[in-house]
Amino acid sequence: MAPTDCPLCQTQHSNPLYGTARWRIVDANERLFPGFTRVIWQAHCKEMTDLSDAHRHELMQVVFEVESVMRAVLKPDKINLASLGNQAPHLHWHVIPRWQHDASFPQSVWSPTTREPQTMSDL
Repeated sequence: MAPTDCPLCQTQHSNPLYGTARWRIVDANERLFPGFTRVIWQAHCKEMTDLSDAHRHELMQVVFEVESVMRAVLKPDKINLASLGNQAPHLHWHVIPRWQHDASFPQSVWSPTTREPQTMSDL
């Protein structure tokens, strides 16, 4: 997939929080799930085992650090980590703070909502 066709390449400057030449952290801007963040490996790479051991470790350390900061600052009831990405050739991890009263708890964020969405001030 060419960078011009890749949704994660096209949005590489959208909602940035922090990054390096190898990875970036972005606000996923998911209205129903405040704090939803993605950690994206910059290069086109489909699978974790395509990375060197050192790069795989680096990527996971970033994911764990994002989780740790979320726990300390947002104090969610749970953090969901997910590595999906069937449509874009970029490894990326979803780091999702969850609260017992969010729009679909305890189901996944991709499940139908079960209640009205809340804002950060409601949680």
